[in-house]
Amino acid sequence: MGMHPGGSNYVFVLRLKPPGPEKTRPEDAGAGPLYTIYKPAAGERPLHDFPHGTLHLRERACFLISEALGWPLLPPIVVRDGPHGPGSVQLFIDHETDQNYFTMRKECLQMFAPVAAFDVLVHNADRKGGAVLKGRDGRLWAIDNALTFNPYARRRTVMFEFSQQPYLEGTVEAVKALMPELEQGHALGDELAGLLRPDELGLIQQRAERMVASGLHPRLDPEMNVPWPYI
Repeated sequence: MGMHPGGSNYVFVLRLKPPGPEKTRPEDAGAGPLYTIYKPAAGERPLHDFPHGTLHLRERACFLISEALGWPLLPPIVVRDGPHGPGSVQLFIDHETDQNYFTMRKECLQMFAPVAAFDVLVHNADRKGGAVLKGRDGRLWAIDNALTFNPYARRRTVMFEFSQQPYLEGTVEAVKALMPELEQGHALGDELAGLLRPDELGLIQQRAERMVASGLHPRLDPEMNVPWPYI
């Protein structure tokens, strides 16, 4: 349909059509059209702390890990070869555009706890206030998970309320159960091996071990661990 105006990289909005005759489209039955976001690797802006052309792969890796954990809620995402080359394609979330972390945190801070814990595990370097959406159904969605896994980047987040706080009940148990699935020979580990570097894979295990051992969110430094802009 066209380029999304707010992205720092090239981001396109797609309207999906099912195969078959036009009269069989879901919207003809009242379901409405299905929209997605397409981020081609060729449209990624070069960054000094992330290998060029890998951001779409990192977003897919994040989705796989969130699916295995059962949290947080990420838009379904796949890697496809589109009109501008290979890239990520993820479901567009119909959301309340005036809501972000800063407008919601006073009323429902604990809703963000799974996102904050997930960002520790995947080493998210860009959790802005606008990288969480409130869907029209009231559910919280974590988006823009591309700047992840790279050990040479600082973790950056606006969720400073969780610094050095205990993880939400069930978080440590879920991470501990995930650890064997990250190994080669398991479906998750094998797919992640095709998306991330070997050293990045090993560091996921190390972060998981630290999460289980400490039971606390790491300390955040207000000088070093903040994204820009905040939203």
